[in-house]
Amino acid sequence: MPFTIEQKVLFRHCDPAGIVFFPRYFEMINDATEAFFEWLEYPFEKILAEGGVPTAQIEAQFQNPSYHGDILDIAVSCLKVGRSSADMKFQATCRDQLRFLAHSTLVHTGTTGRSAAWPESLQTSLRQSRER
Repeated sequence: MPFTIEQKVLFRHCDPAGIVFFPRYFEMINDATEAFFEWLEYPFEKILAEGGVPTAQIEAQFQNPSYHGDILDIAVSCLKVGRSSADMKFQATCRDQLRFLAHSTLVHTGTTGRSAAWPESLQTSLRQSRER
């Protein structure tokens, strides 16, 4: 069962027609990523004190529009964990209708800004999250 976060579509997410402006989905994905790491008990504050976890690649498929007031369920899954990277999947639905599907690659960086191995406890948590 993947980690899921609820996201209400707010006024700030929408264009004048009341439909989510697609770049706002990337903000929602980032918020879901941050909540996912909280769920792993390794919050971004801890990661950022040691380096960072930037998104190196992201792609999305927008299936159906979302509107102001909709409640999106964003499921986050870790598909693959490497030495310093993690492939992530995001699936947003509203009332069982797929709204978007996205994949990203996160890279753990050290204080120099270069890729660095995940801390062992976090790498273990990422691997275990695939089995939850």
